[in-house]
Amino acid sequence: MGVDLGLLVGRMNNTTTLSASEYGAVVNMNLFVALLCACIVIGHLLEESKWMNESITALVIGLCTGAIILLSTGGRNSHLFVFSEDLFFIYLLPPIIFNAGFQVKKKQFFRNFMTIVLFGAVGTVISFTVISIGAIQIFKRMNVGSLDLGDFLALGAIFSATDSVCTLQVLNQDETPLLYSLVFGEGVVNDATSVVIFNAVQHFDLSRITTSDAFNLIGNFFYLFVTSTALGIGAGLLSAYVIKRLYFGRHSTDREVAIMILMAYLSYMLAELFYLSGILTVFFCGIVMSHYTWHNVTEKSRVTTKHAFATLSFISELFIFLYVGMDALDIEKWHFVRDSPGKSLGVSSILLGLVLVGRGCFVFPLSYLSNLTKNNEREKITFRQQVLIWWAGLMRGAVSMALAYNQFTRSGHTELHGNAIMITSTITIVLFSTVVFGLITKPLVKLLLPPSTNMSRMASSEPTTPGRSFIAPLLGNVQDPEAEPGQNGSGLYPSHLRVLLAKPSHTVHYYWRKFDDAFMRPVFGGRGFVPYAPGTPTEQSVHNLIPEESSS
Repeated sequence: MGVDLGLLVGRMNNTTTLSASEYGAVVNMNLFVALLCACIVIGHLLEESKWMNESITALVIGLCTGAIILLSTGGRNSHLFVFSEDLFFIYLLPPIIFNAGFQVKKKQFFRNFMTIVLFGAVGTVISFTVISIGAIQIFKRMNVGSLDLGDFLALGAIFSATDSVCTLQVLNQDETPLLYSLVFGEGVVNDATSVVIFNAVQHFDLSRITTSDAFNLIGNFFYLFVTSTALGIGAGLLSAYVIKRLYFGRHSTDREVAIMILMAYLSYMLAELFYLSGILTVFFCGIVMSHYTWHNVTEKSRVTTKHAFATLSFISELFIFLYVGMDALDIEKWHFVRDSPGKSLGVSSILLGLVLVGRGCFVFPLSYLSNLTKNNEREKITFRQQVLIWWAGLMRGAVSMALAYNQFTRSGHTELHGNAIMITSTITIVLFSTVVFGLITKPLVKLLLPPSTNMSRMASSEPTTPGRSFIAPLLGNVQDPEAEPGQNGSGLYPSHLRVLLAKPSHTVHYYWRKFDDAFMRPVFGGRGFVPYAPGTPTEQSVHNLIPEESSS
């Protein structure tokens, strides 16, 4: 962020008078917070609109604010803060990705895990190849500037990165669980893959790429994926074990909440420290914490953490889109392309077309391959769902912006004509794809997947883990939505007697449940293994509820 808050607070404590620059920084902070409040209020008023969502609302407000600032400063500036890649990757992205993992429907996600990895890893490589080759063949003939091979390959990585934040806004986990798990899960793996490819492009000697370099890149990706995932799982299990053994809630629920938040953030920072994928790490940390840690804390802490994580994610999303809207009118970026606006628009159109073609080149073929591995017709991806997966992943956002700034700017702006065109084209594509594709996605979902054929029936019995009832996990005779048919502890109703006659399907999930119940939950806690301490709110609520349950 462009304001040094620590220095500002220190000087405010030492003197009652602020300098002009410090006073201006305080004014900018107040204005930005007020704009965030305006986004929340207006987003609430437009809640019932099938066209609008918070991300588009924040973008529009950012554009309007940027225009006002641009006019008031005589065309010198359009935003309140200076964009920083560290601000995005270190402070804003972690709570968004962690909350997504914390709230995700785990059973639906892991049921489609191989398809998600197929789309997120192989699909990203295909998209990267199509965009890079297209950019090399077309832009060299257009003479867009002094761009080398590394710049063209970087473009492929930049525009292969889908926007997970937009996906959260336009798709509903309860209405379209299959689409949500596929598109969002792909987005998480896709971001990690795009960053790996982007870093490889910057570090490899592109003048002489050998076969060993290609295998090195593939090995680097698998190493990154496995180690990042293991670090996230390890951090989640450590938090579960510490809270289960020490049980902070007997003295202070604040300590439980604090340790969950800090350990989640620590996992992300450790991944960045060891040059791993913080996105993958914090995502899987969120999944593990929702499965184990969340059930080990007191009832008050469950409510607090659920809403705390969701609130931090919500504010971060608004912050990103609000700033992108203001930054789109930054006069410095457009100053260097003012003599050729038509070329900038043409480059944007070509890149957008390459994004459309690149995504189509892997969604439909890989969906066909995925369907070949599935025997159950209900689990196969229909053509209409493939169209929605293709469409919902077309949006580009803050990750593309951050990578583009890293490749084509110096100190927030560029003086090279070709680099300036790439930056303005990235801004144009981010705005166009977020607003236009985002506006059309919800109506398209209703058109292609009407309620009568909606896939939400497949997972209607699987509530989001942290969002389900706080009472159900505490009672032994309540059905576990993740339990396999015939498993002990699951409630069977008369209409479900046929389940007793069905032969259990010994899937990977079945064996994982057996291992989880026999070893993992007794050690790390979780549903059915919540530690109770005499006098705690959880223990009291359970003892108050058991007689009522017994008498019913």
